[in-house]
Amino acid sequence: MMNLRRDVFQAIADPTRRAILLLVASQSMTAGAIASNFASARPTVSKHLQILTECQLLTQEQNGREIYYHLNPQKMKEIADFIEPFRKMWDERFNKLETVMKKYQSKKIE
Repeated sequence: MMNLRRDVFQAIADPTRRAILLLVASQSMTAGAIASNFASARPTVSKHLQILTECQLLTQEQNGREIYYHLNPQKMKEIADFIEPFRKMWDERFNKLETVMKKYQSKKIE
């Protein structure tokens, strides 16, 4: 069966959606509280929340009459796991570059 869920990376490609994720990273918030941080119209923010929920980056929790949005750490970990090998590779490259630069600088001083 084909997975029709939205792609996580498509979801985080949008700067507003990244900003929403940063907002709810420290605490769960209602749609209204989230929307109050943006100049865009509330339906626009609702659409962003829908996309983030569909790809499971956000989860919803009913609390009385309000719905609170939480960050889903499991899904965020998927993004981190994908990026990790690149980070390691670049760390190695920068370390090699640093070693070369230090050798070059010490030769200049002599």
